[in-house]
Amino acid sequence: MPIAIRAPDANSLLAALPYVDTHMSPDSLEQITLNFGEVIYRSGEPIRHVYFPVDALVSLLTLAEGHQALEVGLVGHEGMLGIPLALGVSNSPASALVIGPGTAWRMTAEKFIQEFDRNKLLQSEVYRYTYDLMVQMTQTAACNRFHQVEARLARWLLMTRDRVRSDKFHLTHDLLANMLGVRRVGVTKAAGSLRLRKLISYNRGEINILDGAGLEAAACHCYQVVKDMHEVAHPREPADIRESSV
Repeated sequence: MPIAIRAPDANSLLAALPYVDTHMSPDSLEQITLNFGEVIYRSGEPIRHVYFPVDALVSLLTLAEGHQALEVGLVGHEGMLGIPLALGVSNSPASALVIGPGTAWRMTAEKFIQEFDRNKLLQSEVYRYTYDLMVQMTQTAACNRFHQVEARLARWLLMTRDRVRSDKFHLTHDLLANMLGVRRVGVTKAAGSLRLRKLISYNRGEINILDGAGLEAAACHCYQVVKDMHEVAHPREPADIRESSV
């Protein structure tokens, strides 16, 4: 029997595939748990599985000699990990670190390539998401170079909210500093400012967005650029219930 994938508890990319057009075999996908700190890809190494997060959050990291890893992208329920396979490349250009534990659908690289080659709708959704990820990465690069820590932190918290579909999540200042490529004291100061303005609350790593509109106003324009580009590429949201034969 096919597995029914339903929004909003599903991966949005998979949920966008109508049942009648997927016809994936029952054993193509397995649901797994991704644990905090788990490295699912290492830069330059072969991609053995493709992941479609449901409520997990994964950071894409790049390395520069003599420096700590820097985040270049965030992946949550809206997308997938393993994009290079769709472009004919078998190795990962970035490392992928789980920073928000949760569930995901997983498929072997071999099965994904087989399914991708024959399934035009899957190709279309993957290419749309590839565009989204390219926009996010290029905007993140500019943001990291030109914008102040407080605005970047606000952007990052909003992006996290959108990808885990919750205003509450666990993120320590050390982790945030690593993701933003700044010192911990900079994150502490920026988070303190956002808290004083009653935009967020935090306690022992538990962050709660109190005022989403206010946080958007505090964020740099990069957040809106990425959001707007996503809406252009995806003019219609998936229906509340879509069946996918996975």
